[in-house]
Amino acid sequence: MNIVVIGTGYVGLVTGVIFAECGNCVTCVDIDADKIALLKKGKSPIYEPGLREMLTRNIKEKRISFLVDASDAIADAQVIIIGVGTPSNADGSVNLSYVHAAAESIAKALGEVPKKDQSYKVIVNKSTVPIGTGNEVTTIIKKNYMGPFDVVSNPEFLREGQAIADCMNPDRIVVGNASIQAQKVMEQLYAPYDCPKLFTDIKTAEMIKYASNSFLATSISFINSLAELCEAVGADVKEVARGMRLDKRIGAHAFLDAGPGYGGSCFPKDVKGLIDIGYQYGVSLSVLEATEDVNTHAKLRVIEKIAALVGSPEGKKIAIWGLAFKAQTDDVRDAPVLPVLDWLIQEKAKVVAFDPVAQENIATLYPSIQFTNDCYDAVVGADCVIIMTEWNEFKSIDLNKVKKLMNKPVMVDARNIFGTQTMKKLGFIYTNIGNVQ
Repeated sequence: MNIVVIGTGYVGLVTGVIFAECGNCVTCVDIDADKIALLKKGKSPIYEPGLREMLTRNIKEKRISFLVDASDAIADAQVIIIGVGTPSNADGSVNLSYVHAAAESIAKALGEVPKKDQSYKVIVNKSTVPIGTGNEVTTIIKKNYMGPFDVVSNPEFLREGQAIADCMNPDRIVVGNASIQAQKVMEQLYAPYDCPKLFTDIKTAEMIKYASNSFLATSISFINSLAELCEAVGADVKEVARGMRLDKRIGAHAFLDAGPGYGGSCFPKDVKGLIDIGYQYGVSLSVLEATEDVNTHAKLRVIEKIAALVGSPEGKKIAIWGLAFKAQTDDVRDAPVLPVLDWLIQEKAKVVAFDPVAQENIATLYPSIQFTNDCYDAVVGADCVIIMTEWNEFKSIDLNKVKKLMNKPVMVDARNIFGTQTMKKLGFIYTNIGNVQ
């Protein structure tokens, strides 16, 4: 199939590359000329395991191309995918300006096609959008294009750091379709995928995306609230989570890892977005409001734990391991480390940080921070080390070496990589989230 993807962020780029990998002819479009130039060279603007290799392969096989102006490609496409960002506005509502701009560019390109050459198009909303956005996109397209088309909702469920695997082996595919003809096209598009395929109306598909992310975010806030209670009563939150996951109604893959709260590009904005949608319809989503409050508190608890072990950090060297909001990504948007960095800098600490891939992104936000090439260099002479991202390399670290390199063997393990008993035996002054043994 001929496919055009508008937007080359996490959603758009991964979607385009995956569809090219499946043998389709894909054109990716972005208004950022520098990003397009980078992609043409086979270089990805984002870090995602396996993405660059797949990108290079499909460029070589001429199954994927990149353009700033894709008017001709849009005219020839069977499927046009909108995969642009939908960030939060200051009030928590969803900013749809990029979606509207993409729809307008599609409408303009289609409107310039002579009537005799017009063919049926399926325009796919893959961006996370408020309920009813499909109708808005349809209205925008109809202003400039009177030919045959349908708008469908096809939300993505990829996880940053595992996006390639999630796209190649999805748990499910959800399509909100406007017609039988649109459903047939989407069935053809997803024919290579052996997974449950749910066809609904458009508004239900839009809601499924928000509901899924908000439920997962709520799970994280739930276990973080429980972690605080575990500390108060002397229980081990890791074992509590293990016991919960053995319940088939909860499941082995439930989001029950206590830590410094959720971040990234999806959960924070989608929780805010669904709360705002509720307000618009007169429905109070108090559970999600509490989810947000608990998440903010989880991040602040890390600061409290640092202060409890270190006292005032002024003039002290504080090492931070991990800057990305989670492992296997360079994304630092709403990362739990950000309020920690803000506090340490405000308190005049000497901050030295290490992250395998996210250092450049943090450097643009915090130019005063010192960065090192490995985690050992970061802790030389440090008064405390804080683990903020669960990178695998931290799990196999030589703790005796770390202790010798530090000025004081103090560790705040916000990802529960180690355990209280082990660290105390090694002579560390140690704390984690939820009394993990």
